[in-house]
Amino acid sequence: MATTEERVDKLETRFSTLEQQFATTMAKVDSLVEEAKQQREDIRRLNDKIDSKFDNLTNQIHNLTIAAVVGFSAIVVAVGGMLFTALK
Repeated sequence: MATTEERVDKLETRFSTLEQQFATTMAKVDSLVEEAKQQREDIRRLNDKIDSKFDNLTNQIHNLTIAAVVGFSAIVVAVGGMLFTALK
């Protein structure tokens, strides 16, 4: 049977090994946390870029709609003027 000193030495060795493994694991966890933060920031930047492009597209659609309405109104006025002069 092992003496108390031998058992304590084995426990100290095992404890040291566990401490090293824990430190390595925590370093990996910290690395993963930093990577996740960076990915969230990248996603946030991409979302901002998409929102900006969507806003620009919305403005273009709005402007084209107004131009189309003005164009159709001009056609209606022109046809109405032609009919008015033709029926006069």
